Amino acid sequence: MDGFGGSRVAVITGATGGVGSAIAQRLSLAGYSLVLNSPSNEKLHSLAAELHGPSVLIAGNLRVESMPQSLLSAALKNFGRCDVCFNNGGLLEAGTIETIDVERICNMVRVNVEGAFRVAYTFLQQFVGQGYGHLINTSGVMVKKVKPTIGAYAATKYAIEALSEALRMELGRTNVRISCIEPGMVRVGMHDRWESPSMHQLGIDDPYDPQEIARMVLHILEGDSLVRDEQHELAQAV
Repeated sequence: MDGFGGSRVAVITGATGGVGSAIAQRLSLAGYSLVLNSPSNEKLHSLAAELHGPSVLIAGNLRVESMPQSLLSAALKNFGRCDVCFNNGGLLEAGTIETIDVERICNMVRVNVEGAFRVAYTFLQQFVGQGYGHLINTSGVMVKKVKPTIGAYAATKYAIEALSEALRMELGRTNVRISCIEPGMVRVGMHDRWESPSMHQLGIDDPYDPQEIARMVLHILEGDSLVRDEQHELAQAV
């Protein structure tokens, strides 16, 4: 099956967080079939009940080495294709030198870096083989504006930035697309574990609504679709 026509299929990790769930809702409305991942099976079912189109739910942690392949296999088995991977799963741990739990920091690194890297390469190998696909990685504005107590978290997002740029250069002459979004401060569930309110820490009185980020992601994908449609028309003309 080629990359043109039919219902597009997206895999979303971190699907039950604020940004992930907003994107799932937006893509479902746009006609996408979805494979959704989160550690919480209960939250996944709650999200699926809000969607307008088909979805497959895969509960599990990105620390599990086989998880990315399980997500890709679910897309191919249930929908026959995979067009988009929204690489969004992650944790946020923060704290002062005196209070930080190093084990929780290391667990965050395993999820935010190792888990995200495994997702990226698993799906890109599929996309390169089929000749199309779009990987969207999630970084954050904190990469540009690091604050005290969140250095380890910011470092994991630096890693995503570097990977995204290298992959963009490597695949620049192919039909496989790489995007990396840097949302500003968004009010999402993982901020609950901060030692003090993150909005107060960063002097932000009006954080983004996750739906604003979802609209941006859909805009990116709609632009991608226009490019592919033009390529398809050219191919038919030849």
